[in-house]
Amino acid sequence: MKFHWIRGTALIASLISLAACNSLPRQQTITTSNDSSKSLQASWVVMGEQGQAFAKAITTDSVCPVLVQDGAAQKMAVRAAAATMPLRKTASKPDASKPSEFVVLTCEAPLSNGTKVASIAGHTLPLPKATVQKIIVVGDSGCRLKASDNYFQPCNDGEKWAFRSMVETAAKFKPDLVLHVGDYQYRENPCPEGHPECAGSPWGYGWDTWQADFFTPAQALLNAAPWVFVRGNHESCTRAGQGWWRFLDPRPLQAGRDCNVDQNDLIGDYSAPYAVPLGTIAGQSAQIIVFDSSKAPNKAISKEDAARQIYVDQMKTVNQLAEHADFNLFTNHHPILGLAAEKKRSGGLDVKPGNGALQDVLQEVNPTRLFSPKIQVAISGHIHLFEALTFSNDYPTQFVSGNGGSSLDTAMKTPLEEGATPYPAAHLAHFSNSNDVGFMTMEREQNHWKVQAWNKDGKLITECQMQEKSTDCHTAKK
Repeated sequence: MKFHWIRGTALIASLISLAACNSLPRQQTITTSNDSSKSLQASWVVMGEQGQAFAKAITTDSVCPVLVQDGAAQKMAVRAAAATMPLRKTASKPDASKPSEFVVLTCEAPLSNGTKVASIAGHTLPLPKATVQKIIVVGDSGCRLKASDNYFQPCNDGEKWAFRSMVETAAKFKPDLVLHVGDYQYRENPCPEGHPECAGSPWGYGWDTWQADFFTPAQALLNAAPWVFVRGNHESCTRAGQGWWRFLDPRPLQAGRDCNVDQNDLIGDYSAPYAVPLGTIAGQSAQIIVFDSSKAPNKAISKEDAARQIYVDQMKTVNQLAEHADFNLFTNHHPILGLAAEKKRSGGLDVKPGNGALQDVLQEVNPTRLFSPKIQVAISGHIHLFEALTFSNDYPTQFVSGNGGSSLDTAMKTPLEEGATPYPAAHLAHFSNSNDVGFMTMEREQNHWKVQAWNKDGKLITECQMQEKSTDCHTAKK
């Protein structure tokens, strides 16, 4: 009952927030000062529940900028004021942690349906399309600085951390929508002396790190199309969850689920799933279902753990959401039907199955095929590879797009050993993978989807044709 109360409260707060934004006075005389344009740090469009689009802005100004829609202006609402948050428990040791400083104002306003032109402080916004045909998928994009692993990625080297160059290539594909499958912010700890390739990098979970790891390098794609944001384990409350709620989640920012206080993490880490409609082509409606798996462990969760029942209830909600479209793309961060590779001490790789916690939950909710029969494809990140997996029996196609620029995993040699599978009952028909930095495109063509994986320079890696009940993939010739 506690979980349903939380969801109900969130819905009411969302409606109140929308009403407040819509009640702001519209001005007929439109002026945009040079100061507001200079203060603007980022602006973008995020798709929320049931396809509601929100204009977002981050500014160093003390007031929110003006949003102009088809010549009518309104002042944006404050989502989060500038503040330095008290130090809370983090994933790092106390001496490698610090309070999160947000020296910027975060602002938002809903976009009206049918808006033809919109801008913030003179900066033109990309607008949602009623029918989405081409989607860019990226994931696991930040630059890793992690003391506990003694791993410090060369954040100052655009080739060794290639997120920006990948983004600029992907933007040339002119998408209708961008889907990021999680893990935006990796600079958890300071770059130590003797590492010139990351020297001077910001670290921690404040605005400076979000700016360096995501908003600055992602600019070309933020300008190209609206985004759907999926939450990764790096955006859990013990990591960059405060910034996640301030900047990326489309739902209202509320005290208690903002990740500011450790004791509220059971609320802040488990947000309800929602759907983003993609319109109808050739009589087939489609949608993306967004699921927050930021706190999912690798192993099954005890039935006594409150988190398990939350996930069970949320997966039941996913089933209900899936009934509203003919073709459903389920997206979360942790691959449920993907594979991971772990280096053996003796050499070689040990191939690991999909996420055990979510598999266990789904086995309870959907014992036949883990997913609702209405879900045809799963899209995830977390494993720092591109992966395509299809099955000879009735399991959804799984794509992993975790090669967005963060420290890459070792690619698995193919063909895999006989019997390898991410889930015991799923019979693997095709598996391909790559650890080239890159992205994925998903393009609707009448009654099927063309799915292609590309490297950061726009070279094709893998291509798949995906229909209602089958997916055929082949690896591109080198």
